Amino acid sequence: MTAPAPPPATAAPVPEPPDAPAAGAAAVAEPAPRPRPTRRIAALVGIALVTTIAIVAFVGLVRPGSAGGGAIAKGQPVPAIHGTALDGSPIDLASLRGHPVVVNFWASWCGPCQQEMPLLAQKAQQHAGSGLEILGVLSDDTAANGKAFETTYGATWPSVLDGDGSIKKAYQVIGRPQSYFIDKDGILRSIQIGYLTDADFERQLAMISGGG
Repeated sequence: MTAPAPPPATAAPVPEPPDAPAAGAAAVAEPAPRPRPTRRIAALVGIALVTTIAIVAFVGLVRPGSAGGGAIAKGQPVPAIHGTALDGSPIDLASLRGHPVVVNFWASWCGPCQQEMPLLAQKAQQHAGSGLEILGVLSDDTAANGKAFETTYGATWPSVLDGDGSIKKAYQVIGRPQSYFIDKDGILRSIQIGYLTDADFERQLAMISGGG
């Protein structure tokens, strides 16, 4: 009697990779990588850079110290201003020595200047007895526009036409309006960037009325 034949060998099942989807299941697509916000980052960097430059310029203007290299600084003599007024008469800042002086940079297209000019007209009349002098500097504008503006807003003080921008550059003007309070000895005591309020004007006028 012969022994029964052994059962045929069967192949061992091959395990599927652990991450493979089950048979018949739909493949799930991986999400696409999100684009990097390079434009937004560049814009933020640009804003920060502009802000830093403006702050540095402001600090340089108001910081007391030596005015070497022609730079303007509080506590130092101001740069010369001489030229032709809008009415054609000659102007020289040095001729106002002995008076408290407010040098005001403005333009007819400047919205804040429209707010400020009536206040300056009021203060010029209010402090006329104390010897206050106001000298305007019109830049980036025309004499015709400036004269019409003065008539509209009641400016009675002279303004020099800064046709080539040299006065604006010497005074390191960064906006309009911008005002410089100069004592009777020609020394810069305060700078106002932006339009003046009544309190701003009186506070800074007190700094120059006593002769520094």
